[in-house]
Amino acid sequence: MAGGELVVAIAQMLVGPEKAANLEVIQRLARRAAQAGAELVVFPEAAMISPDAVQSGRDREAEPLDGPFVRALIACARANQIAIVAGIFEVSGGDRPYNTLIALDAGGRALGSYHKTHLYDAFGYRESDRIQAGSGELLAFEVKGMRVGLLTCYEVRLPELALEHVRLGADALIVPAAWVRGRLKEMQWELLLRARAVEGGVYVIGCGQAGGPFIGASMCADPSGIVSCCAGEGEEVLLATLSRARLEAVRARLPELAQRRQAVPS
Repeated sequence: MAGGELVVAIAQMLVGPEKAANLEVIQRLARRAAQAGAELVVFPEAAMISPDAVQSGRDREAEPLDGPFVRALIACARANQIAIVAGIFEVSGGDRPYNTLIALDAGGRALGSYHKTHLYDAFGYRESDRIQAGSGELLAFEVKGMRVGLLTCYEVRLPELALEHVRLGADALIVPAAWVRGRLKEMQWELLLRARAVEGGVYVIGCGQAGGPFIGASMCADPSGIVSCCAGEGEEVLLATLSRARLEAVRARLPELAQRRQAVPS
């Protein structure tokens, strides 16, 4: 679909400990995104409830995919005729929930869900103490002819995961996150998003939580690594236009994917 475009809203938000309040923010920002002409709105990792709520042992806050929070997201997508990606905590059947991304189309139909597989056991923190890792099954879907793959936060550090999405035909990668502040962390967030864009020849959209320990700094990097929009530290809605023509032009000029050898002898 040469010349096609997809307008994506990046909805950076502060996430609190009460699901009802967070849902009100999601509904308000989705409405704002749709009114601005977006066809897909992306919310952060754990947009349902702040990670602290789960970290405090309130695993009862997790819900099934047919639970009230996802049903409210479905209604929000339908009401605004906009596709949605958002982070929730999903019951796993065990004592730890999944850190899940849910994707819905503009009619509220499920495009799929993704369980975060590579957990944030780094920088002295152990997400695996509170979260059940996923099986590793990837999720990709199409919106207006653009194939979109999902990664969650820490997974942007894993180039092979992003490249597997690209190998399977991704045009864009969406990375909902709750990126914690720390020495060099802001620089690493931007560097990693841009690197995944350049090496894959894809758009990369990072949508982060704002406020408290989180940096915000949501952004979109185009297939050549240029940052087309970037948020500050607070609530913000950015618009990014993903262009098929731009993708094809960058890939024609730098055909690294076509040149990549699948097996190189040692």
